[in-house]
Amino acid sequence: MVNLVIFGAPGSGKGTYASRLKEKLGVEVIATGDIFREIVKEDTPLGRKVKEYMEKGLLVPDTITLEVLKQSFAKIPKGKGFILDGYPRTMEQAKALDEITRIDAVIHLIVPDWIIIERLSSRRICKNCGAIYNLLYLKPKNDMICDKCSGKLYQRSDDTPEVIKKRIEVYEKQSQPLLQYYKERKVPFVEVKCEKLDVPPEVMVEEIFDGLKKLKLA
Repeated sequence: MVNLVIFGAPGSGKGTYASRLKEKLGVEVIATGDIFREIVKEDTPLGRKVKEYMEKGLLVPDTITLEVLKQSFAKIPKGKGFILDGYPRTMEQAKALDEITRIDAVIHLIVPDWIIIERLSSRRICKNCGAIYNLLYLKPKNDMICDKCSGKLYQRSDDTPEVIKKRIEVYEKQSQPLLQYYKERKVPFVEVKCEKLDVPPEVMVEEIFDGLKKLKLA
């Protein structure tokens, strides 16, 4: 059983790598961004509030995020670890997390801004099944039509270059104290750099997995 936190700017590949590590490590993935997007779809008062923050590229308040996180932890089978994607994002969240569970290691993805902007502004998502495509290197067979279910593809409102830049700025400002916090607490780090736009996810995942093996966590 291993408990991990994955850090990286929006578009650094956190979700992609975490979903592949899920199988290799036998853990659950808790992605707060995905959870919030599901909440937004429900069109409840909470959903509308969350939508307002997300559309502006702002962080959802700690009180809401922590409550959602606790609900997710309660669903994990006993004795099974997790990868946290998108949490913590503030010092208050990190301290609250320490009171709930232990973190065995931090995965830190280091990706240049230009790669992130290229990746995210080219991302398209199926309205029907949620499949993710990229117009640069993971194109659908038919223009703007999902290969899996023939649903229409769309661009998320926060995947435009202007909003992406703001999201990166918010991430940088929030993440530096958090990374320092975990280093001071002597939590081991697995740092992985991506310097090319078209590096296959499998390559990055193997690098992360190797880093975890060195720490005897995989």
